[in-house]
Amino acid sequence: MRGFLIGFIFAVIVILGGTYYLLKQGYVDFNADHEPSHTEMHLAMAAVDASTDRNAPQVKNPLTANEDTLVAGAKLFMDHCASCHGLPSSPDTQFGKSFNPPVPQFFKEAPDMAENQNFYIIQHGIRWSGMPAWSGTLNDTQTWQLVTFLSNTEKLPPAAQKELEPPASATAAAPPPAATKR
Repeated sequence: MRGFLIGFIFAVIVILGGTYYLLKQGYVDFNADHEPSHTEMHLAMAAVDASTDRNAPQVKNPLTANEDTLVAGAKLFMDHCASCHGLPSSPDTQFGKSFNPPVPQFFKEAPDMAENQNFYIIQHGIRWSGMPAWSGTLNDTQTWQLVTFLSNTEKLPPAAQKELEPPASATAAAPPPAATKR
């Protein structure tokens, strides 16, 4: 039995040492423009979910989903989130598509996390994903406004929907398509 245990420990050390060597020598591809393997995606998402479950405070959203809160959340979303997470008029953003793991497109698929978990992720970000920590930029009330907005993306009042429209100047100022040579 002792020989088996020593052999098992040796095998684990060799596997960990080999993995460390491969990582240190650059044999593992971390380019964002290559799809991660199924194993990498599964392990990474399981780790993010477990970390969020463990660390998100068990607090309730102090705000109600009234028009004022949803309009404020829509404004914050436009200012800080829309370029990655999309808008009703363009739910798939080119910038958001450039990330691996993919950025959730909230107007294609509404967020399905508990509000306390959304609050935690907005406040602290997700390392190696491109999701920044907003705690240095947004106060708790603003973060809860965003959380309330995200929890209600499928049933926004007209005033909040209006905040999500691209400015008229952005569509008017777009350059005409380039002429093609024949």
